[in-house]
Amino acid sequence: MVTFARFGYRKTSMEEVARAAHISRPGLYFLFSSKETLFRAAVTQALDRDITAVEHVLADSGRPLPERLVEAFDRWAGRYIGPLTRDVAAVIEDNPDLLGEIAETMPRRFEELVTDAIAVESGRDAALPVAQTMISASIGLKHQVASREFYLERLEVAIGLLMR
Repeated sequence: MVTFARFGYRKTSMEEVARAAHISRPGLYFLFSSKETLFRAAVTQALDRDITAVEHVLADSGRPLPERLVEAFDRWAGRYIGPLTRDVAAVIEDNPDLLGEIAETMPRRFEELVTDAIAVESGRDAALPVAQTMISASIGLKHQVASREFYLERLEVAIGLLMR
């Protein structure tokens, strides 16, 4: 993922990925038949890790919900502010089948987790539109801000307003 973030999807070669992974290019091709397969595996691994982190953060009922929500969004989206975000968005738009169903299932799972966390305090009926609005705010902020810190500051304000 670091190599894709540094060079962008289109400019990343299997040779560069192999060098970064400290293996030979033929060894990399033994593991992954193509750059698309490698990218899909890398994104899948990252999203699985992110969803697991979000589950743990939101399950920590000893912390205030707004604080948990900000951290959950940071784990899901905040760490992707910058070059990788722009490149991944372009890759998905140009090649909608590249990531397969994970491009839909993981965001849906994130929405479910956020909705469930909000439902504990606000009730089921109010939770879904609030969760969806938070997600929309997060998406908008990702495209407006240049730094993770600014994303988190603005997101904290949005979550505070929505949780009133």
